[in-house]
Amino acid sequence: MAHLRIGSRGSQLALWQANHVASLLRSQGHTVDIEIIKTTGDKITEVALSMVGTKGMFTKEIEEALAAGHVDLAVHSLKDVPTELQPEFDLAAIMKREDPRDAFISVEFSDLPGLPGGARVGTSSLRRQSQLRALRPDLQVLSLRGNVDTRLRKMENGDYDAIILASAGVHRLGLTKYVRYPIPAELMCPAAGQGALGIEIRRDDERMRSILTFLDDADARATTACERALLNGLGGGCQVPIGAFAERHSGKLRLNAICGRPDGSELLREQAEGTDSEMLGQQTAEALRKKGADRILNDIYGKQVAVPGQP
Repeated sequence: MAHLRIGSRGSQLALWQANHVASLLRSQGHTVDIEIIKTTGDKITEVALSMVGTKGMFTKEIEEALAAGHVDLAVHSLKDVPTELQPEFDLAAIMKREDPRDAFISVEFSDLPGLPGGARVGTSSLRRQSQLRALRPDLQVLSLRGNVDTRLRKMENGDYDAIILASAGVHRLGLTKYVRYPIPAELMCPAAGQGALGIEIRRDDERMRSILTFLDDADARATTACERALLNGLGGGCQVPIGAFAERHSGKLRLNAICGRPDGSELLREQAEGTDSEMLGQQTAEALRKKGADRILNDIYGKQVAVPGQP
């Protein structure tokens, strides 16, 4: 048995995730400590993430601690992990996936179609913003930062009529009081890797890889590899308006993907099936490129994105 050190961000959700993994490792007889590491994304709290544009903003400092040997493994929300890892690291386990969909959350309103014109909807994501504005151009889409409980408190205080968060996060924290329903993936395509936890190690640490084998889920690895291949094929990070959602269907993988303008004026969709995760993701990315995704993304990367203001 081993003494293991987990590197984690300090947010309520990140610590839930780290403690969840720690509990599973302890059940195997290991002793576990959690080291809290503050990342760039945690330090930048007043600026919309889409304006920062830093890949790995929630992982870089944790990877530095991993490389230096201060921690033995890192637990991440997979959607925060860059699609191309530095060569010295590897994802040793992708854990069984929680609900990957986004959740509609509101004190007063029961669903997205029931929101009145001009209603204030909070989100931190250009992906959600793009799809919301395509679905309901009459809504006010407003920026929303902070931990899950902070975002919920802002809504309860009346700053927003509704907010959109990842279903997995609110369910993991048990903060489901105002969750009205998960938004179907065909209406709001999730982020690549949403709902999955990735465990990162030093690539040459075979002992650690062996210890973590029991946490790796084949279905989660296949579907998220497909989604991340699409994201990588479009050159996107976690803060661009790209969605990807893969699921098993009749023995194959079915991938739904979107790429859109933040103002909702253009939203490209593509669906494809295949058996090879990475090839399917790459081919679907190419299909979106042929439809005009490059033009959209070049416009976004080439200038500052219009980010909604605070209420």
